[in-house]
Amino acid sequence: MSTPEVPVPYVEPWLRGTHAEVPAVGRAVLHALDLALDDLTKWTAGLTDTEVHATPLGLTALAFHLRHIARSTDRILTYAEGNQLSAEQLKALKAEPGGLELQDKEPLAVLLAEVGASFSNAAGRVRVLSTAKLDTLRGVGRKQLPTSIGGALIHVADHTQRHVGQVVTTAKVLKALRK
Repeated sequence: MSTPEVPVPYVEPWLRGTHAEVPAVGRAVLHALDLALDDLTKWTAGLTDTEVHATPLGLTALAFHLRHIARSTDRILTYAEGNQLSAEQLKALKAEPGGLELQDKEPLAVLLAEVGASFSNAAGRVRVLSTAKLDTLRGVGRKQLPTSIGGALIHVADHTQRHVGQVVTTAKVLKALRK
């Protein structure tokens, strides 16, 4: 998924007729990722790299949410595929700070590119997973907490949208504080 071509007037992804060849659950997940990229692009437009790392009014920095969206999508899909996290994924997880500040001060463009690359990778994985038996059990984490392929797919959409909402709210606060 690259930066979306947003139609004018705006039509939400689920109403665009896209991903019609994908079974319903996978299609809904792909539409949620499309909507997330639309919203992230729209609401972070015009923010400076400094603002992306700011924590206005104690809110978590946008940079954390952007990185977390990208990396958590990969992790959840890894579990949906019946795999455990790789050493590289575990290292990246441990490097995700508690949300207050990123160690590296990546520019907004780099963070959005990571989200876009993650969603592009996720699209193919979701397409494959959506053809599987969705109630197939899967385990999450070292404790192998129970879920299913369908549960993990839905969580990709839900978790992504939750963090996108935080990005939108924080971006609005940052823009309001400029005045």
